[in-house]
Amino acid sequence: MNYLETCDWLFNQLPMYQRSGKAAYKADLSNTTLLMNHLSNPQFGFKSVHVAGTNGKGSTSHMIASVLQESGYKVGLYTSPHLTDFRERIKVNGEMISENFVIDFVAENKSFFEESHLSFFEMTVGLAFDYFREQQVDIAVVEVGLGGRLDSTNVLLPEVSVITNIDLDHTQFLGNTLEAIAKEKAGIIKVNTPVVIGKYQKETAPVFQEIAESKNSKLIPAYSESNEDLVKLDLLGEYQKENSQTAKTVLGCLTQGNTMSGKAFSKIDPNTIKKGLGRVVVNTGLKGRWQVLAKDPLTICDTAHNYSGLSSVMSQLASLNASVLHLVIGIVNDKNLKSLIPLFPENAKYYFCEADTKRALPVEDLESNFAEHNRRGSSYSSVLEAYAAAKMNAEENDIIYIGGSTFVVAEVL
Repeated sequence: MNYLETCDWLFNQLPMYQRSGKAAYKADLSNTTLLMNHLSNPQFGFKSVHVAGTNGKGSTSHMIASVLQESGYKVGLYTSPHLTDFRERIKVNGEMISENFVIDFVAENKSFFEESHLSFFEMTVGLAFDYFREQQVDIAVVEVGLGGRLDSTNVLLPEVSVITNIDLDHTQFLGNTLEAIAKEKAGIIKVNTPVVIGKYQKETAPVFQEIAESKNSKLIPAYSESNEDLVKLDLLGEYQKENSQTAKTVLGCLTQGNTMSGKAFSKIDPNTIKKGLGRVVVNTGLKGRWQVLAKDPLTICDTAHNYSGLSSVMSQLASLNASVLHLVIGIVNDKNLKSLIPLFPENAKYYFCEADTKRALPVEDLESNFAEHNRRGSSYSSVLEAYAAAKMNAEENDIIYIGGSTFVVAEVL
């Protein structure tokens, strides 16, 4: 198989949560453990930072990786989902895994995958860990896919664990309270391994404290910084300030040797932190986070798709005081629209669309639900058609925003 055929096989062999939703979710680590044994346990062949959370875990992972690169380390980075190319999920020093490595890995292990009925995500985690070991990375930054306790990445023994924040998302899998979700995320906390908590929340703090104490793991809150202390970021979303504080706290642990192994990553210093946080996009290729696509009119896309994320993004949009705000919006079918829709402004022009995925909410349902909350617009048969209409209607001092779903942003990019 060539690269495209290999990717098609990966996507179609078994349901993938990103496409199919609940039917693809496998709350069990037995298959991952079986796969790791088959691959001679690559997860123990490199040091790692393990990052969970509801929002910000992808950005935080990219920030940490960028600083480590600037400090002279060889850095693996595993994140999900991808936006335009499957290989975005697996990088070393910002370079995507080669097509040939993907092809060869699947070809060599295809029979085992089929016999063991592995999921897309299990196979991809195996690919990433095998690649990082083969590349002999100094450290890998690994983002949790969904939850934490039963996520396939949770076979790692990291130097530091990280939980960015907790919000009500994926409640059909993780629970419908902040406390329940926190317990699932806290499943990544390992024995004698420091855990950084990105955001203090009164509902979740006791959960993290109890589990950390039971594992004899030091619980470290993210640094709180004044405006004077903030490093200039190349990531423009206001929400990135919180993520940068979390990243800097993790980097402090690594620098000081406050790690599971006691190893200190001594090449990290204030200068490399400053440079790394100012060059995240250049160093890692991060896309879709308050990404400016055009300046005339100002056009922004963002992958925020739950209450906390959209709340931050809509607040920042409002602060820009656009003459007219044009919103290209698509949402997946497992979101609580009653809680999300009030976050969107009434006085905006809406372009409703449906991404090319089984999980997309039908555009007719999306439009009618928004209309019930006095947010009106037109429906379009595709994301690109909706975006084209917004560009046609927007004036120089207007703003176009594209979002509501990772899939919508992916199709525009």
